[in-house]
Amino acid sequence: MTALIIGGVLLFVDGNTLINEVSRIPPVVIFAGLGLGVAQVFLSAWRWRYTANLLGLPMPYMRAVREYYLATFTNQVLPGGVLGDVNRALRHGVDSRSRIAAAHAVAIERLSGQVVLVAVAVSGLAWLVQTGRIVGGEPAGADSLSHVYWLLAGLTAVILPGCFLVCRSEMVSSYFGRLRGDLAKALLSWPALPVQLLTSLLVIASYLAVFLVLASGAEYIVDLSSVMVIATLCSLLLLSMVIPLTVSGWGVREGVAVILWPMMGQPSEQGVALSVAYGAMIFISSLPGILFLFSSPVRGR
Repeated sequence: MTALIIGGVLLFVDGNTLINEVSRIPPVVIFAGLGLGVAQVFLSAWRWRYTANLLGLPMPYMRAVREYYLATFTNQVLPGGVLGDVNRALRHGVDSRSRIAAAHAVAIERLSGQVVLVAVAVSGLAWLVQTGRIVGGEPAGADSLSHVYWLLAGLTAVILPGCFLVCRSEMVSSYFGRLRGDLAKALLSWPALPVQLLTSLLVIASYLAVFLVLASGAEYIVDLSSVMVIATLCSLLLLSMVIPLTVSGWGVREGVAVILWPMMGQPSEQGVALSVAYGAMIFISSLPGILFLFSSPVRGR
């Protein structure tokens, strides 16, 4: 699937231009990106440990870092981009002997990140529309925003009834009762909510910083406005990686770049170049996870 999507993307870009755009990124930028990759893992591991502690599953911080590195590497090499997180939950469940709570700790930690990412992406998209930066959009952006709101309302109208029908099952209802309790403790309570949202915002900022470092190295950034445009477009690239179709978002991320950059009046090769460089850099930064590939999740085993 990944190869097919990437092959389809290459049909819409000029190969020579893409290679030239990637070669514009100087090697020194890689070191800055790798440093940001380390910060991402340490921040994310802290968020996971904080969530697990609230659910009664204490964990040493450096163990959380090791497990997060392993999960990050696994997500980079296996299809779907979530199997590393599943493995992280299973390993923690074996150690803590509380599989459901361990799974909820991972799910809630990831959920807080996705909520913040959606908020950042939607806010940035609304800004692009309102300021008329999307090619063909009205300066006020009222009509375009109206279409976005109607789309969100339509998705809500489809999703909510489905959730209601699923939750009518007694077994599912019992499980969701447990999940609601854990959500209340680890995400929706005070001070859990602001801590989760702030930490997730820092994690998202570190991801966007990698894109911006790459864009700066390629000389795509010329002023503050270009910083905001690139950050918004790249937040949408990050959001596309949530779709579990390929390995680590490869192909889907580049396909979205092919669509988004021309909407800003920019060559699609620039967006694909940033996407490819980002994917390569995140993969390299995840390689320390190999060291923990065969470590046991249970203390003393």
